[in-house]
This record gives sequence, C-alpha cells and structure tokens, in this order.
Amino acid sequence: MDDDEIAARLTAALDDLERLRGPVRDGGPWPLAERWDDAPETVWGPPEVLAHVAEMLGYWDGELSRIAASDGSAPVPFGRTASDPARLGRIEADRHRPTDELFDDIAALGATFAGHWAAWSPTERTRVGVHPVRGEFTVEDGAVRFIVSHLEDHATQLRTNLGLAPA
Repeated sequence: MDDDEIAARLTAALDDLERLRGPVRDGGPWPLAERWDDAPETVWGPPEVLAHVAEMLGYWDGELSRIAASDGSAPVPFGRTASDPARLGRIEADRHRPTDELFDDIAALGATFAGHWAAWSPTERTRVGVHPVRGEFTVEDGAVRFIVSHLEDHATQLRTNLGLAPA
C-alpha cells in the first residue's frame, strides 16, 4: 500500500466516524455495556466504542512513533494485548464521558497521527517492531493494522449499533 493510500484511508475513516457524531448524539443517552473488558467488542455500545477508539489512537501512535524513532538495528518490542489493565482502565473511565468529548478527542488524536505519518521518512516507515502476539510489523504495516483498519472497523461497528447502512 502506498503512502498516499494510507493517508487517504486514514482521512476517510476519521471523516466516516465524524459523520456518526450526530446520530450517536441523537440516539443517546446510551446504556453502558455490561462487558467492556477484553470480551469480544461486538457487545460494546457507542460509549465503549468511542472510549476505545480515543484510547487506541493515542496508544498506537505512541508505539509506532517509538519504532519510527529507533535506529533500525533491531526490532523494537511494542504493543499489548486486549487484557492490558491500562487499556481497560481508560475504556472504563472514558465510557462515562460525553460522546461529543470523545469525538473531539478522536479528531484531535487522528490529526496528530496524520501529522506523524506525513513526517515519517520512507526509512522510518520501514523500521520494524515486534508485537508480543502478532509478531513483526513495519511502521507502515502497523499504521494500517492498528490505526487505519482499526478505525474503519469501529466506524462499521458504530453504524451497526445505530442501525445505519454501511457508508
């Protein structure tokens, strides 16, 4: 996948999520999911999805930034599993926040990552990290898997929660 395609998919996914702001706001107040832990995310409602998206954007941007900043001499250990206590704690705390605040956070964090992506050189984008479960990823592969595809999937999940047809 080329750099422009990744940037375009990132922008499209962030725009897709932003278009759901009104329907999420209008559909509230949302009940909190009984399970928001590392169970399948399909049981999450909008508060949990948005809390997770805001949390994961900052987390994965930080992890990919560490890999990009490395000297490239060896794969950089990075990542976590779904049961990570810090991840779960942020989702628990943030799912109680107003959805507009979460949408604002997502937009800001998405813009921050877009800036990092644009600034990374081709060399930085090919640096390698090693995830504890999923193995080796380049920064580019991580950007697609942990940010872009992840955003696309959660936009689809929100549309499903809202009973809307796919974009």
